[in-house]
Amino acid sequence: MDFELQYTDPCSRARAGKITTDHGCINTPIFMPVGTVASVKAVHLHELKEDIKAQIILGNTYHLYLRPGLDTLEKAGGLHKFNGWDRPILTDSGGFQVFSLSENRKLTEEGAHFRSHIDGSKHLFTPEKVVDIQRIIGSDIMMALDECPPGQSDYSYAKKSLQLTQRWLERGWKHFCETEGKYGYKQTFFPIVQGCVYPDLRKDAAKHVAQLEADGNAIGGLAVGEPTEKMYEMIDVVNEILPTDKPRYLMGVGTPANILEGIERGIDMFDCVMPTRNGRNGMLFTANGIMNMRNKKWADDFSPIDPDGTSYVDHQYSKAYLRHLFISNEILAMQIASVHNLAFYVWLTQEARKHILNGTFKTWKDEMIIRVTHRL
Repeated sequence: MDFELQYTDPCSRARAGKITTDHGCINTPIFMPVGTVASVKAVHLHELKEDIKAQIILGNTYHLYLRPGLDTLEKAGGLHKFNGWDRPILTDSGGFQVFSLSENRKLTEEGAHFRSHIDGSKHLFTPEKVVDIQRIIGSDIMMALDECPPGQSDYSYAKKSLQLTQRWLERGWKHFCETEGKYGYKQTFFPIVQGCVYPDLRKDAAKHVAQLEADGNAIGGLAVGEPTEKMYEMIDVVNEILPTDKPRYLMGVGTPANILEGIERGIDMFDCVMPTRNGRNGMLFTANGIMNMRNKKWADDFSPIDPDGTSYVDHQYSKAYLRHLFISNEILAMQIASVHNLAFYVWLTQEARKHILNGTFKTWKDEMIIRVTHRL
């Protein structure tokens, strides 16, 4: 994987760059739709490519390992061939999912012991094993195994957690460097910066990650219960240390405003389930604000869903029709909302890129923050 830093905004840390993988190029900053179990919920590949214009999607090691399972994925020739997506794929190591199974997992020096949420069967993720799993999945970018501590963790727990994550990282990185991919193309490995909301821990984590000189770096453990201001503070702390010539991936974040603030602070890559999850519940994000499509106010509004939107659904369907579909519990409502929200998120990051390259990012971003947080 190669990264070309093309331009840095003179009034902030916002950057425009280009990531090149064996499955294609990614213009940053970029939002990556989440396809947890080999599919982006309720969205066809044609829509992802041609309408949403996604350049890269995510898969999840935990979920793919359990279902469909490694035998199926290996027989298929990897995730790209299994789901038909021929552009770049990033996989999360499963650390966050194991963290969310707090009552059904145990962390040891060896790794993360957990029970499947599907059938209760016992499993063990070691730093080495998650590399091997991601080799079989065949993602272009894989993540290190880490522990994701809750945002409200006390200092003592956060420090012990970080130290465990760092020891796991050393093992995972060594194993990655000693192994090769299975399908004839190159894979890359991103370490993850943890440390909760404690600046000294984040600094230590960022220094430890930076010295590995991996092709890119991730920032995890944010948007997990800590105040938003703390999240922004931790991004600033970490990006003072992470190398500028490598892409920075902020994991699992977030709202349109979070993404704009992250870009301003030097983040290049984002993912979040919010556009699809909230979309399935009737929340639409637009450049002019947030709409709850279940509200009565849309019942007789026959104007397009989003006149300024980039997706075909924005102009094909009316607000009244979409509200009717939600009230009627029609599956099409969730599909329309998911396509709209993903298209908007991708548009937002690519529009930010245009303004970075034009030298107008800061003015545009300050205006957009007000607009995207407005309730319509």
